[in-house]
Amino acid sequence: MPPLNLGNQQPKTPLDAEHAWRATADRVGDVVLFFDFDGTLAPVDDDPTAVRPAPNVLTALEALAPRVRRIAIVSARPVEFLRDHLGGLAGVDLYGLYGLEHSHSGGETVTEPAALPWVPTMAELAEQARAELPPGALVEFKRLSVALHWRTAPQLGDLVQEWGRSQAERLGLRCQAGRMVLELKPPVDRDKGMVIGEAVRDAGGAWYFGDDVSDIKAFAALRARAATDPNFLGVCVAVANPETGHEVADAADLTLDSPAALGDFLTAALPHLT
Repeated sequence: MPPLNLGNQQPKTPLDAEHAWRATADRVGDVVLFFDFDGTLAPVDDDPTAVRPAPNVLTALEALAPRVRRIAIVSARPVEFLRDHLGGLAGVDLYGLYGLEHSHSGGETVTEPAALPWVPTMAELAEQARAELPPGALVEFKRLSVALHWRTAPQLGDLVQEWGRSQAERLGLRCQAGRMVLELKPPVDRDKGMVIGEAVRDAGGAWYFGDDVSDIKAFAALRARAATDPNFLGVCVAVANPETGHEVADAADLTLDSPAALGDFLTAALPHLT
Protein backbone atom coordinates (compact mmCIF):
# COMPACT_ATOMS: atom_id res chain seq x y z
CA MET A 1 0.00 0.00 0.00
CA PRO A 2 1.44 3.43 -0.89
CA PRO A 3 2.03 5.97 1.88
CA LEU A 4 -1.20 7.52 3.12
CA ASN A 5 -0.78 11.06 4.44
CA LEU A 6 -4.14 11.41 6.21
CA GLY A 7 -2.91 14.05 8.59
CA ASN A 8 -2.26 16.45 5.75
CA GLN A 9 -5.89 16.36 4.64
CA GLN A 10 -8.23 19.21 5.35
CA PRO A 11 -10.82 18.67 8.08
CA LYS A 12 -14.09 17.09 6.96
CA THR A 13 -12.39 15.17 4.13
CA PRO A 14 -14.19 11.79 3.96
CA LEU A 15 -11.98 9.18 5.56
CA ASP A 16 -12.50 5.46 5.88
CA ALA A 17 -11.43 4.21 9.31
CA GLU A 18 -10.54 0.74 8.06
CA HIS A 19 -8.29 2.23 5.39
CA ALA A 20 -6.61 4.41 8.04
CA TRP A 21 -5.96 1.43 10.33
CA ARG A 22 -4.55 -0.60 7.43
CA ALA A 23 -2.18 2.27 6.63
CA THR A 24 -1.23 2.31 10.30
CA ALA A 25 -0.45 -1.40 10.16
CA ASP A 26 2.18 -0.75 7.50
CA ARG A 27 4.25 1.18 10.07
CA VAL A 28 2.64 0.13 13.35
CA GLY A 29 5.94 -0.07 15.26
CA ASP A 30 6.59 3.59 14.52
CA VAL A 31 3.12 4.96 15.36
CA VAL A 32 2.12 6.82 18.53
CA LEU A 33 -1.48 6.81 19.78
CA PHE A 34 -2.40 9.90 21.82
CA PHE A 35 -5.52 10.23 23.94
CA ASP A 36 -7.14 12.97 25.95
CA PHE A 37 -8.71 11.64 29.17
CA ASP A 38 -11.92 13.46 30.19
CA GLY A 39 -14.61 13.14 27.55
CA THR A 40 -12.42 10.85 25.45
CA LEU A 41 -11.29 7.85 27.48
CA ALA A 42 -13.79 8.60 30.25
CA PRO A 43 -17.26 10.15 30.24
CA VAL A 44 -17.52 13.62 31.77
CA ASP A 45 -19.12 13.55 35.24
CA ASP A 46 -20.71 16.16 37.48
CA ASP A 47 -18.00 15.27 39.99
CA PRO A 48 -14.62 15.52 38.20
CA THR A 49 -13.02 13.21 40.78
CA ALA A 50 -15.52 10.43 40.06
CA VAL A 51 -14.77 9.79 36.38
CA ARG A 52 -13.63 6.37 35.22
CA PRO A 53 -12.57 5.09 31.78
CA ALA A 54 -15.39 3.75 29.64
CA PRO A 55 -15.93 -0.01 29.32
CA ASN A 56 -13.42 -1.78 27.04
CA VAL A 57 -11.11 1.24 26.85
CA LEU A 58 -8.40 0.00 29.21
CA THR A 59 -8.58 -3.52 27.78
CA ALA A 60 -8.13 -2.14 24.26
CA LEU A 61 -5.23 0.09 25.29
CA GLU A 62 -3.53 -2.82 27.02
CA ALA A 63 -3.81 -4.88 23.83
CA LEU A 64 -2.61 -2.02 21.63
CA ALA A 65 0.38 -1.00 23.76
CA PRO A 66 2.79 -3.77 22.66
CA ARG A 67 1.84 -3.33 19.00
CA VAL A 68 2.51 0.39 18.57
CA ARG A 69 5.54 2.52 19.30
CA ARG A 70 3.94 4.37 22.20
CA ILE A 71 0.62 5.14 23.83
CA ALA A 72 0.38 8.51 25.54
CA ILE A 73 -2.33 10.25 27.54
CA VAL A 74 -2.30 14.05 27.19
CA SER A 75 -4.66 15.64 29.69
CA ALA A 76 -5.55 18.61 31.85
CA ARG A 77 -5.44 16.20 34.79
CA PRO A 78 -2.34 15.84 36.97
CA VAL A 79 -0.11 12.87 36.19
CA GLU A 80 -0.88 11.27 39.55
CA PHE A 81 -4.62 11.34 38.82
CA LEU A 82 -4.05 9.71 35.43
CA ARG A 83 -1.85 7.03 36.94
CA ASP A 84 -4.48 6.24 39.57
CA HIS A 85 -7.30 6.04 37.03
CA LEU A 86 -5.62 3.91 34.37
CA GLY A 87 -5.87 0.71 36.35
CA GLY A 88 -2.17 -0.06 36.45
CA LEU A 89 -1.82 0.12 32.67
CA ALA A 90 1.90 -0.34 32.06
CA GLY A 91 4.25 1.31 29.60
CA VAL A 92 2.09 4.37 28.90
CA ASP A 93 3.44 7.93 28.77
CA LEU A 94 1.45 10.46 30.80
CA TYR A 95 1.39 14.19 30.10
CA GLY A 96 -0.55 16.03 32.78
CA LEU A 97 -1.72 19.62 33.15
CA TYR A 98 -1.37 20.27 29.41
CA GLY A 99 2.26 19.11 29.54
CA LEU A 100 3.42 20.91 32.69
CA GLU A 101 3.98 17.42 34.13
CA HIS A 102 5.05 14.20 32.45
CA SER A 103 5.96 10.62 33.26
CA HIS A 104 7.36 8.18 30.72
CA SER A 105 6.52 4.46 30.94
CA GLY A 106 5.74 4.54 34.66
CA GLY A 107 8.78 6.59 35.64
CA GLU A 108 8.92 9.51 38.02
CA THR A 109 6.77 12.56 37.48
CA VAL A 110 8.76 15.51 36.12
CA THR A 111 7.43 19.05 36.46
CA GLU A 112 8.21 21.88 34.05
CA PRO A 113 10.70 23.98 36.11
CA ALA A 114 9.23 27.30 34.97
CA ALA A 115 5.86 26.34 36.46
CA LEU A 116 7.05 25.45 39.98
CA PRO A 117 7.22 29.03 41.33
CA TRP A 118 3.49 29.35 40.61
CA VAL A 119 2.38 26.62 43.02
CA PRO A 120 1.73 29.03 45.96
CA THR A 121 -0.19 31.40 43.68
CA MET A 122 -2.45 28.59 42.47
CA ALA A 123 -3.08 27.38 46.02
CA GLU A 124 -4.05 30.89 47.15
CA LEU A 125 -6.26 31.32 44.10
CA ALA A 126 -8.11 28.07 44.85
CA GLU A 127 -8.84 29.23 48.40
CA GLN A 128 -10.02 32.60 47.14
CA ALA A 129 -12.29 30.95 44.58
CA ARG A 130 -13.88 28.73 47.22
CA ALA A 131 -14.51 31.77 49.39
CA GLU A 132 -15.84 34.12 46.71
CA LEU A 133 -17.68 32.01 44.15
CA PRO A 134 -21.31 31.10 44.95
CA PRO A 135 -22.54 27.62 45.91
CA GLY A 136 -22.81 25.42 42.86
CA ALA A 137 -19.44 26.46 41.44
CA LEU A 138 -16.89 23.70 41.92
CA VAL A 139 -13.24 24.63 42.46
CA GLU A 140 -10.68 21.96 41.50
CA PHE A 141 -7.13 22.62 42.68
CA LYS A 142 -4.48 20.75 40.67
CA ARG A 143 -1.29 22.19 42.22
CA LEU A 144 -0.29 23.95 38.99
CA SER A 145 -3.73 25.02 37.87
CA VAL A 146 -7.19 25.80 39.19
CA ALA A 147 -10.28 24.62 37.31
CA LEU A 148 -13.56 26.45 37.87
CA HIS A 149 -16.54 24.21 37.02
CA TRP A 150 -20.20 25.13 36.66
CA ARG A 151 -21.57 21.84 35.29
CA THR A 152 -24.04 21.37 38.14
CA ALA A 153 -25.08 25.04 38.05
CA PRO A 154 -25.09 26.15 34.41
CA GLN A 155 -26.72 29.45 35.32
CA LEU A 156 -23.41 30.43 36.97
CA GLY A 157 -21.37 30.07 33.79
CA ASP A 158 -21.09 33.75 32.93
CA LEU A 159 -20.34 34.78 36.52
CA VAL A 160 -17.67 32.10 37.01
CA GLN A 161 -15.96 32.96 33.72
CA GLU A 162 -15.98 36.67 34.46
CA TRP A 163 -14.51 36.05 37.92
CA GLY A 164 -11.87 33.68 36.55
CA ARG A 165 -10.76 35.92 33.72
CA SER A 166 -10.48 38.93 36.03
CA GLN A 167 -8.28 36.93 38.42
CA ALA A 168 -6.16 35.68 35.53
CA GLU A 169 -5.58 39.26 34.42
CA ARG A 170 -4.76 40.35 37.96
CA LEU A 171 -2.27 37.54 38.55
CA GLY A 172 -0.79 37.22 35.07
CA LEU A 173 -2.25 33.74 34.49
CA ARG A 174 -3.54 32.10 31.32
CA CYS A 175 -7.06 30.82 30.76
CA GLN A 176 -8.07 27.59 29.04
CA ALA A 177 -11.77 27.21 28.26
CA GLY A 178 -13.33 23.76 28.32
CA ARG A 179 -16.59 21.90 28.68
CA MET A 180 -18.40 23.98 31.34
CA VAL A 181 -15.07 24.77 32.95
CA LEU A 182 -12.51 27.56 32.89
CA GLU A 183 -8.98 26.61 33.87
CA LEU A 184 -6.42 29.11 35.14
CA LYS A 185 -2.80 28.11 34.72
CA PRO A 186 0.70 29.63 34.87
CA PRO A 187 2.00 31.72 31.96
CA VAL A 188 4.28 28.91 30.81
CA ASP A 189 4.43 27.88 27.17
CA ARG A 190 3.07 24.35 27.34
CA ASP A 191 -0.08 23.07 25.68
CA LYS A 192 -1.30 19.91 23.99
CA GLY A 193 -0.13 21.07 20.59
CA MET A 194 3.42 21.59 21.85
CA VAL A 195 3.44 18.17 23.54
CA ILE A 196 2.30 16.42 20.37
CA GLY A 197 4.62 18.42 18.12
CA GLU A 198 7.64 17.40 20.16
CA ALA A 199 6.58 13.77 20.60
CA VAL A 200 6.08 13.07 16.87
CA ARG A 201 9.26 14.64 15.51
CA ASP A 202 10.80 11.26 14.73
CA ALA A 203 7.64 9.15 14.57
CA GLY A 204 6.30 7.61 11.40
CA GLY A 205 2.70 8.34 12.29
CA ALA A 206 0.28 9.25 15.05
CA TRP A 207 -3.40 9.27 15.95
CA TYR A 208 -4.87 11.82 18.35
CA PHE A 209 -8.23 11.27 20.05
CA GLY A 210 -9.84 14.28 21.79
CA ASP A 211 -13.16 15.90 22.58
CA ASP A 212 -12.55 19.52 23.64
CA VAL A 213 -11.32 22.80 22.18
CA SER A 214 -7.87 22.34 23.75
CA ASP A 215 -7.48 19.23 21.59
CA ILE A 216 -7.70 21.27 18.39
CA LYS A 217 -4.10 22.37 19.01
CA ALA A 218 -3.11 18.71 19.06
CA PHE A 219 -4.89 18.14 15.75
CA ALA A 220 -3.02 21.13 14.32
CA ALA A 221 0.29 19.69 15.48
CA LEU A 222 -0.34 16.47 13.57
CA ARG A 223 -1.30 18.42 10.46
CA ALA A 224 1.82 20.57 10.75
CA ARG A 225 4.00 17.47 11.03
CA ALA A 226 2.31 15.92 7.99
CA ALA A 227 2.80 19.11 6.01
CA THR A 228 6.56 18.77 6.36
CA ASP A 229 6.77 15.02 5.65
CA PRO A 230 4.66 13.36 2.94
CA ASN A 231 5.36 9.95 4.48
CA PHE A 232 3.98 10.86 7.89
CA LEU A 233 0.61 9.32 8.79
CA GLY A 234 -1.56 11.57 10.96
CA VAL A 235 -5.17 10.91 11.95
CA CYS A 236 -7.29 13.27 14.08
CA VAL A 237 -10.34 11.76 15.81
CA ALA A 238 -12.99 13.76 17.67
CA VAL A 239 -15.19 12.24 20.35
CA ALA A 240 -18.19 14.42 19.55
CA ASN A 241 -20.40 16.07 22.17
CA PRO A 242 -23.01 18.83 22.16
CA GLU A 243 -21.06 21.04 24.59
CA THR A 244 -18.32 21.85 22.08
CA GLY A 245 -20.73 21.94 19.16
CA HIS A 246 -19.17 21.34 15.76
CA GLU A 247 -15.85 23.05 16.42
CA VAL A 248 -13.87 19.97 17.45
CA ALA A 249 -15.62 17.59 15.07
CA ASP A 250 -15.05 19.95 12.14
CA ALA A 251 -11.31 20.00 12.90
CA ALA A 252 -11.04 16.18 12.86
CA ASP A 253 -10.77 13.49 10.21
CA LEU A 254 -13.08 11.06 12.00
CA THR A 255 -15.70 11.38 14.72
CA LEU A 256 -16.97 9.00 17.39
CA ASP A 257 -20.10 9.39 19.48
CA SER A 258 -18.79 8.74 22.99
CA PRO A 259 -15.97 7.28 25.11
CA ALA A 260 -17.84 3.95 25.03
CA ALA A 261 -17.77 4.07 21.23
CA LEU A 262 -14.03 4.75 21.41
CA GLY A 263 -13.50 1.51 23.32
CA ASP A 264 -15.37 -0.40 20.62
CA PHE A 265 -13.48 1.45 17.88
CA LEU A 266 -10.08 0.54 19.34
CA THR A 267 -11.12 -3.08 19.86
CA ALA A 268 -12.23 -3.31 16.23
CA ALA A 269 -8.83 -1.96 15.15
CA LEU A 270 -6.86 -4.78 16.79
CA PRO A 271 -7.21 -7.31 13.94
CA HIS A 272 -5.64 -4.77 11.56
CA LEU A 273 -2.57 -4.34 13.76
CA THR A 274 -1.35 -7.90 14.17
